[in-house]
Amino acid sequence: MNKFSLFLLVFSSLIYSNEISFNEVKESNDGFIEISFLLDKVSFIKSYSLIDPSRIVIDIYNSDLKSDVQEKYKYPIKKIRASSKEDLTRIVIDLYEYVNWKKPTQEKIDEGILLKIEVKQNKKLKTNIRDIIVAIDAGHGGKDPGAVSSNNVLEKDITLLIAKELQRTLRDTEGYQAVLIRNDDSTVSLNDRYQNARKYGADAFISIHADGFRLASVKGASVFIWSEESSSSVARNLSDKERKRIQAQIKNIKSYDFNEDAARDLYPNTYKKKIDQSKILGTKILDQLKRDPFTKIHKQNVEYADFRVLKSVDIPSVLVESGFITNLEDAKRLKTKAGRRMIARSIFLGIHNYFKETPVSGSILENYSNYLNYEIQKGDVLSEIAIRFGVTVESLNNINGLEYRSIYPGQIIKIKI
Repeated sequence: MNKFSLFLLVFSSLIYSNEISFNEVKESNDGFIEISFLLDKVSFIKSYSLIDPSRIVIDIYNSDLKSDVQEKYKYPIKKIRASSKEDLTRIVIDLYEYVNWKKPTQEKIDEGILLKIEVKQNKKLKTNIRDIIVAIDAGHGGKDPGAVSSNNVLEKDITLLIAKELQRTLRDTEGYQAVLIRNDDSTVSLNDRYQNARKYGADAFISIHADGFRLASVKGASVFIWSEESSSSVARNLSDKERKRIQAQIKNIKSYDFNEDAARDLYPNTYKKKIDQSKILGTKILDQLKRDPFTKIHKQNVEYADFRVLKSVDIPSVLVESGFITNLEDAKRLKTKAGRRMIARSIFLGIHNYFKETPVSGSILENYSNYLNYEIQKGDVLSEIAIRFGVTVESLNNINGLEYRSIYPGQIIKIKI
C-alpha cells in the first residue's frame, strides 16, 4: 500500500462508520411537519424531490441504517421509508400531493447529530418547491478583528454589516433563505464556518471580507475561489496569513465534524463540479461589482487562493473582498451605509444570476419568469428597495400599479431583474 492509499484509508475512516436511526415525526409551530433521524456525525447528503408520484429523497453517503424504516403518517405524508445498501442510506418521504419542503439540516444535540427534513402542505403547488439556502460568512469576529484601518475601522465590523444587509435582501425575496454563520461580534473558527454551512444545507457559501495589505495604495474589490496555488502576490499574501490562522485553529476540529479533506479524495467528480460552479458564481458576483460606480475593482478576473473556508467538497463557495480597509478611499467607502449596501447588492444580484443560470432542482428559480416577489417590511420605502435591487422607482410603480398608492408591511411586489 503506497503512502497516498494509506492516507486515504486513514482519513476515509473519519467519514465512514456513521450509524443512522429513525427519531420521530412531529408538527412544528409554523405548520411544517418535521421528520428526523439520528446520526453519529455530520454527513455528506444529497436531497431532491420527484414527481409522479410525489416524494422527497435524501441520500446519506457512507452510512448504515440500524434497521429499515416504514412509518405511516397523516396527510400530506403517505409513508416514510428508509433502507441502506452498500454504504448508502436512502430516506424516501412518499407524499399524497406536492409540498413546500426544506433542505435537510444537521444539528448537534446530546444524542448525536439530528438530521431534520421538513414538509408543508400547499394545495396551490404544481410541483414540490423548496427555498435556495445561502450561507453568509462575515469574516473574522470576536477576538479576531481582522484588518484595521489607519483610523481604527475594524474589518470584523464592516463584514458583519455587509452580511446583515445581504441577509435582509435574501430573506425578504421569495425563493431564498439566508443563514448567517455569525450574527454578532463572536469568534467562529474557520472549521466551524464551513461546517455550519453544511449543517444548514447551504446551496452556496459567501464569505465576506475587507482585508488589509502592507501597501496602503492597494485598493478595490476582488472575488476569490479556492485553489492550492495563488493567482497573484496579493492572493498569496492573504493565503499566507490564513495558513497561520489555520495552525492555531486546528484543535477546533471535532470528532463528529464532516472531513472535507478526505471527502475531496473520495468524491473527486463532485469536487471538480463544485470548483467549476464556484468560478461561475464568483464571475457573476464580480460582473455586478464592476457595474457598481462607487466600487473600484482590484482584479478584473476571479482570483484563486488557498482559503480553507472555501474548501467544501460540494457547496459552491466564494470569498468576496469588498475592498482593502488599509486604503483610505476603500475604508471611507465601506464606513458608509451606501457603500456597504452597494456591495451587498452586487453580491445578491450575482447570486441571483448564478441560480438563474444554474437553477436548483425544485426551487422557485427553476422556472424563473424574470420577476422576483419581494415582501414589504416595516420601514421599507420604494426608493431604498429600488437601490437594493438595482432598479428604478418608476419600474416598481409601473409593474405593480403603485403610483399614488402607499405600500404596507406584508404586501408582495414584483421586481423585474
